[in-house]
Amino acid sequence: MSWNVWSILSIVNYASVLVAIEHIIRRRREPRGSLAWILALLLLPGVGLILFLLIGQVPIQRKVRRRLRRRRLIEPSLAKQTDDVVRRFDALDFAELEPSQKSLMRLATRMGEAVVTRGNEVVVYHDAERVFLAMGLAIEAAKSHVHMEYYILQADETGRAVGDLLMRKARDGVEVRLLLDAVGCWRLPRSYVRQLQRAGVKVAFFLPWGMTGRRFNLNCRNHRKLVMVDGRVGFTGSQNIGDEYLGRRRRYGPWRDTHLRIRGPAAVQLQEIFVEDWHFATREDLASATYFPEPAMEGSHLVQLVASGPDRRPDVMLQLLYAAVSDARGSIALMTPYFVPDRAMLLALQSASHRGVRVRLLLPSRSDHWFVLWAGRSFYEELLEAGVEVFEYGKGMLHSKVVVVDRRWAMVGSANMDERSFRLNFELTALLYDAELAQGLAADIEVLQSRASRIGLQDVRGWSYRQSLAAGAARLATPLL
Repeated sequence: MSWNVWSILSIVNYASVLVAIEHIIRRRREPRGSLAWILALLLLPGVGLILFLLIGQVPIQRKVRRRLRRRRLIEPSLAKQTDDVVRRFDALDFAELEPSQKSLMRLATRMGEAVVTRGNEVVVYHDAERVFLAMGLAIEAAKSHVHMEYYILQADETGRAVGDLLMRKARDGVEVRLLLDAVGCWRLPRSYVRQLQRAGVKVAFFLPWGMTGRRFNLNCRNHRKLVMVDGRVGFTGSQNIGDEYLGRRRRYGPWRDTHLRIRGPAAVQLQEIFVEDWHFATREDLASATYFPEPAMEGSHLVQLVASGPDRRPDVMLQLLYAAVSDARGSIALMTPYFVPDRAMLLALQSASHRGVRVRLLLPSRSDHWFVLWAGRSFYEELLEAGVEVFEYGKGMLHSKVVVVDRRWAMVGSANMDERSFRLNFELTALLYDAELAQGLAADIEVLQSRASRIGLQDVRGWSYRQSLAAGAARLATPLL
């Protein structure tokens, strides 16, 4: 290739880089992230530009505008189905709540457009086999419809068992809809998708992607996990569908997730989230009484479901978590597989520990994303110096996303503690305002903690040269993760 061709390619690259930098500057986003992208564009010719196009900010706003337009189309009909439930089961002014709980409720209501309802029954699952058994029994009993929404569904033994059940229910006349994320399910064989469709299962993909046109982007992924059966029984949490999530792959060992079964008025909110996501992906309007049966009082649990994403108010989950940590008075237990806090969240955890709150972090010692693992480890020294307790679990893959505050209330969902979950992905989190549920979740964390290794300052300061280098390099890239 001649020098002239290389010159032309260089000119094209740097012209494109200048356009990208101009876009970054005009967006006026968080300075660290903006600076990291600018440096990547300048110091990694070609590679930096490709990364920016794949996971940067350029196409996000177009997708968000499209999402908002679709939502406005369906909002009036959805409101007809949900407003009455909101009025009759709203628990925002529940007398037995503590001031800090009411404060968080109001924040979630205002920023996350989330209603807190009473009269729910919530069952917590920590074992993958029990989750799939409970979901299977609920789907088996379906009479009207089954709605499923997942980030990952594998075409392995576990995934095909779920698919076989869905196909059988579809052949029996039950309406079955399956919404999958296009990136999370990129390895799912299209032949298997066609098999599901031929059996009557309606399958759609959230934001299909490709290497051309408007699909040239990997951001704005639907990371939610949701199942709705007959509009009355719902499941949500952190568990995807595949053999690895049942611990059948030696590489990761037993897979630890936390999942919820929800019955009662909150199930209406789960249905609402699915209907909105399905409409965005397919333009099919499901906002009718067929999919929103009259809810009943099923228990005594107060539940608030927060659907976060780039189409909502910015940083909803980050602000909720920051408020939760700031309001804690006795203890905070946080379990997450991917821990990459921003500066504000880091300071909140340190401040809570300094004022006497017991702060515990339970994180994995091995991960399917080693770079993110070391990015999280780069924060250990600062946290440990502030008195935060850090534990690494190595008995399997820790995939649960749980926060328990003062053993009085808890958060369970799909969101990790990183920039991607907080700002770019579509996530679903359940706030549980019940001491019994919170204490059960705290007890599970304590059991895992007893099997984990506690990390001390001497461990961090004793890292080898390669380990220190890995932590430092990963830390530099945290604004891009």
